[in-house]
Amino acid sequence: MRGFKLFRPATLDEAVALLPGGRGPAEPHDARPLAGGQDLLTELKDHLVEPDALVDLTGLHELEALEVGDALRIGALCKVAALEHQPTLRAHWTVLAEAAASVASPQIRSQATVGGNLCQRPRCWYYRNEAAPCIKKGGSECFAESGMNKYNAILGGGPSYIVHPSDLAPALVCLDATVTVSGARGPRSLPLEEFFTLPTEGSIVRENVLKANELLLSLDVPSLGAGWTSTYLKARERGSYDFALASCALAVKLEGERIAAARLVLGGVAPIPWRCPDAEAFLAGKPNTPETWAAAAALATKGAEPLEHNGYKVHLAQGLVQKALRRLAGQEPTHAGGAR
Repeated sequence: MRGFKLFRPATLDEAVALLPGGRGPAEPHDARPLAGGQDLLTELKDHLVEPDALVDLTGLHELEALEVGDALRIGALCKVAALEHQPTLRAHWTVLAEAAASVASPQIRSQATVGGNLCQRPRCWYYRNEAAPCIKKGGSECFAESGMNKYNAILGGGPSYIVHPSDLAPALVCLDATVTVSGARGPRSLPLEEFFTLPTEGSIVRENVLKANELLLSLDVPSLGAGWTSTYLKARERGSYDFALASCALAVKLEGERIAAARLVLGGVAPIPWRCPDAEAFLAGKPNTPETWAAAAALATKGAEPLEHNGYKVHLAQGLVQKALRRLAGQEPTHAGGAR
């Protein structure tokens, strides 16, 4: 690991000033924010990033908040474990609590932050190999496209085929969350769905619109409202402590034996949390039956273009969608932490 300076700002303004382009010292010119450090420290150890300095955010206690009322406000430094265990959140924003419970291990969840989970970098083994100059690190080629691609994207891929590793992201997009970020020009808010970017959008070496001189501050999550219920399912290679091969965040509004409305987001299959508008539109007004579930699952993976070794993800994602719909119809047992 390369040496670096460590700054511990006491206020948000001080933290922003220390980032590139801020009003702080001219050097270091490449400073990175440090929160829980669960992803950043591994990147440092693997020499994937070598900043001049880290800006430790743990003194900004106002960003640790978890406010639960008619809506949720989640600070970027809120621990993932707090989402897992908050009883009102588990009852009314179940998809988010279940997603949080599926993240890594209890030890990691106790240190990992919500903001860090949303901003973590790809787990593709070419990206994580410091000797591989892949396109995500400024190279000219995605080695996964014609190489080892068992874990890579089947939707939205090209010219990079990474998948976004966050479990919280699909759940929060499903809940129509809004994110607030702040930089030298002050705060700005946008739908979380617009926070993430495909490889064909923005910078190929980035996965979101966060600028180098901006910090993620908080998320606002509205209530689903009466009649809605939700769940998160995750398929993984190991029974615990693993990233998603595919995941499904689902919320439905039920009216008797019919589905009045639905929100469906897939994880582990695309470079961003993959919203499924065709499946959502199809489900609205349909009877809550196995035939409906199967048709919606097929629509959820419409346009999939598997690589040589990851075609299984199409069937896996479809199975998760059907299982989630079956669960919310009361025909599938609920297990915190998603599918096993």
